[in-house]
Amino acid sequence: MVTDGILVRVLGDYGPFSSMGKSIGYQVSIGDSSFLVDCGSPLFQQIGGHGLKDIKGLIITHCHDDHKRWFTDLSLFSLYSPEIRQKLPVFTSEAINEGLQISSGASLNTSLSGDSRAVVDLGYDDYIDYRPLGPRAKYRIVRRNLDAGRSMLAVLDAHGGTVGPERAKIVVSVRNGTARLLFKDPDYQEWVEPEQFYSFSSQTFYEGSQNIYHDPAGYTIEAINAPVWHGLPGIGLRFRTATESLVFSGDTCHDTELWQALHSEKHPQQMNINREEFEAASVLYGDINDYIERTWSHERYHDALTAFDDAVVIHDIALRNSVVHTDYRRLEHTVLQKERTILTHSPDDITSEWPLSKAEKSFLIQGGTFCEVVGDGLFPLDAAIYHKQEGRYYVGYGNPNGSTTVFENDGTLNLGAEWGGEKGAELFKVDLFEDIGGKYLPRLADGDGSHYVERQDGRVERVTCGEEGSCGIVVEDLRGRLADR
Repeated sequence: MVTDGILVRVLGDYGPFSSMGKSIGYQVSIGDSSFLVDCGSPLFQQIGGHGLKDIKGLIITHCHDDHKRWFTDLSLFSLYSPEIRQKLPVFTSEAINEGLQISSGASLNTSLSGDSRAVVDLGYDDYIDYRPLGPRAKYRIVRRNLDAGRSMLAVLDAHGGTVGPERAKIVVSVRNGTARLLFKDPDYQEWVEPEQFYSFSSQTFYEGSQNIYHDPAGYTIEAINAPVWHGLPGIGLRFRTATESLVFSGDTCHDTELWQALHSEKHPQQMNINREEFEAASVLYGDINDYIERTWSHERYHDALTAFDDAVVIHDIALRNSVVHTDYRRLEHTVLQKERTILTHSPDDITSEWPLSKAEKSFLIQGGTFCEVVGDGLFPLDAAIYHKQEGRYYVGYGNPNGSTTVFENDGTLNLGAEWGGEKGAELFKVDLFEDIGGKYLPRLADGDGSHYVERQDGRVERVTCGEEGSCGIVVEDLRGRLADR
């Protein structure tokens, strides 16, 4: 049993459009404490109700369904399970928590009374024990009720006072009716969208307390927003012990050249009203991007560049043109270090020189490095390439005479036409091994009627099927010997 360091069990690492069916979720354990980071994977199948009772809290990074798909089920389980004595502890930012309240309403707002005789209304806080991560905003949009059933939108400060249009405005989208805040930064003297513009470290828009979770056992959990660029409100996470730092970057488009443009470029406003009307207006209707003059502050840019210092990072990846995720071709334009990064949220088919996660793998972060946990052993991820295809996981070790060639095409890697790749330029050759439960076994030839099966005792059999039935032979794990070849 691993007791030191930070243990990460990957419950799911595929995106919402995957054929593999296990969306994003992780179990993070530090000593006797265990947290869920997102809940897009089938938790009741993987952990079970008994195991979920011991989870110390659920942390949500954003409100896309592949990250929160089991949120209402967990909430209902916490309320109705006779063996659970507490509400579901949910750790997230203020903005994400508001999104969870809205999206879960249809499932959580109405139920039956204890005697099942009446339909009753329930509140979000009947299910959820909300624990804020990250600072609260000093300014917010509220709807004020007027007489005769009328209402109006207004911007209030932290003391409940109304903020005038010279400092803040509300822009209501003509596409979906969403009300977003437009704010005049006092230093730049430019109009910005504050939730995108400011880092959590800024006290211009956020209150001073970062609402870092401090556990009595000596570790902390902190929300970070600076490097998270995904569209909707989102956070990254930093778990820190006395000797370890682990960052979940959150879904993000991580590209330092893009980040440089976001903070350095000033945009002219594209208003369809005159300047006097704009300055006087408290509420505008249209596209907020017509009014934003700068996307990021320099402070956010600096905080984004330094967010991963001295940390092992679990970071999402896409192959190309994802828009809202990091493009594999652009990894050289990140501040990530390959030896300290595990790529996750990957497509079904990907070849990578960076270590890849996979559902049901576990990684131990100790000091500034990580290893994979396989049984009672710890193993580095030291292969030349990692390949995932249709639920199977392979590793390749460099060999000039290897049977498999690694190609590069338009910045992405592939294993050639045999694997459905568009070859491109030949890079190097490898010997390919299939990963079964963290054990590395010789790749089986296609069409030979064999497949690997992991037994309950952890050993792996090569099972061959024929007309008269099947037979299995235990196969030796080669993992511990491959790096020394």
